[in-house]
Amino acid sequence: MFKSLKEKLKGWVSKNEEDEIEEVVETVEKPKKEKKVKKSKDSKKIENKKSTKEKEDKPSKEEIAEEKKKAKEIAKTEKEKAKEEKKKEREAKKKEKEDLKKKDKEDLVEIVKDTEEIVEEIEEKIEEVIEDAEEIVEDKKPKSSIFKKILTKEKFNDMFEELEMILVTNNVAYDAVDKIKKSLEEKLIGKSLKEVNLANELKTSIEDLLINPPNFIETIKESIKEKSPYVILFSGINGAGKTTTIAKVTALLQKNKLSVCLAAADTFRAAAIQQLEVHANKLKVPIIKKDYGTDPAAVAFDGVAYAKKHKIDVVLIDTAGRLQNRDSLMKEIEKIARVAKADMKIFLGESITGNDATEQASAFNKSIDIDGIILSKADVDEKGGTAISVTAITGKPILFLGTGQKYEDLEVFDKEKLIEKIGL
Repeated sequence: MFKSLKEKLKGWVSKNEEDEIEEVVETVEKPKKEKKVKKSKDSKKIENKKSTKEKEDKPSKEEIAEEKKKAKEIAKTEKEKAKEEKKKEREAKKKEKEDLKKKDKEDLVEIVKDTEEIVEEIEEKIEEVIEDAEEIVEDKKPKSSIFKKILTKEKFNDMFEELEMILVTNNVAYDAVDKIKKSLEEKLIGKSLKEVNLANELKTSIEDLLINPPNFIETIKESIKEKSPYVILFSGINGAGKTTTIAKVTALLQKNKLSVCLAAADTFRAAAIQQLEVHANKLKVPIIKKDYGTDPAAVAFDGVAYAKKHKIDVVLIDTAGRLQNRDSLMKEIEKIARVAKADMKIFLGESITGNDATEQASAFNKSIDIDGIILSKADVDEKGGTAISVTAITGKPILFLGTGQKYEDLEVFDKEKLIEKIGL
């Protein structure tokens, strides 16, 4: 029916009208069909929505790959930042150390300058005294008389007062300063003022206090011709660097074709035994050790016995760090020295501790009669006062100066180098 109606209308309706009719026809034809499929379309829409939502919720492979890439970039950036911060921290520490050394050197230069200025002032004062004395003599004595201008004790004390402060600020102990003062008194008081050269006399006095050491290696080699092994006992307080110094001395002896055995007689600290054992393994030398708390004298005795049995040239005995004012501990080290029959007893102190190192050396010297001294950390000491002090008080030579952490950082002491270092 609708088709026939459409055919009749074709002849007299316009094109636009025809389109409108077609729409009307389609509208009439489709209602029933639409009703049938409406439900299916609605269900499809719901399914499509669910599918779309699931797709939206679930990230695509590209999104996952992009997220992983971003995460890697963030991790890489954080790692680079951490690396950069560590680098900056190392550079800052290095700069701080360099600045400290530079400051110490600058301080030393200033001290030397101050010393020179003080010496100049003293010499000017002496000249003034001479001039005043000459004027008095001109007034009171005939012109033909001869007046000998001399340095009195009163004038010397005035002159030495400023010099004393310079010495003390450079880590020279008070007892050592007194010895220097007495030496200068004997040389200068009563001497003609024109002949006085304070700088030269001070240098000479300090040189007289210092002692160049005997040849360490030759001393040992000569001794083992008659008695072997040669036993060396190391003493000092905690933290001065005994264990590291023993390792350095071991390396030096090996370099000079001498065999070495170590005895870990610091039985108060398990860590001390382990530290010495690490060095022994690195240097490939035997180490005699016992359990924590064992009698240290027994360890020392066993070390010497082992060396005799295996024909080893030198035994180096490590001992526990102890304060010089602890009588029980000082008596114990006396026992170790006695039992081991030590051929050489060495005190180890720090170059930078001044009066403390001097008091320690003096106490150990009284207890075990030390034969020599090793000063550690000399590479960071620009003053040199400790070296002057320990020798002046004990009367024993400085054998070596520790100048770093490597095995080869052990320098034979030379008093001429020290005099030059402190600017005299």
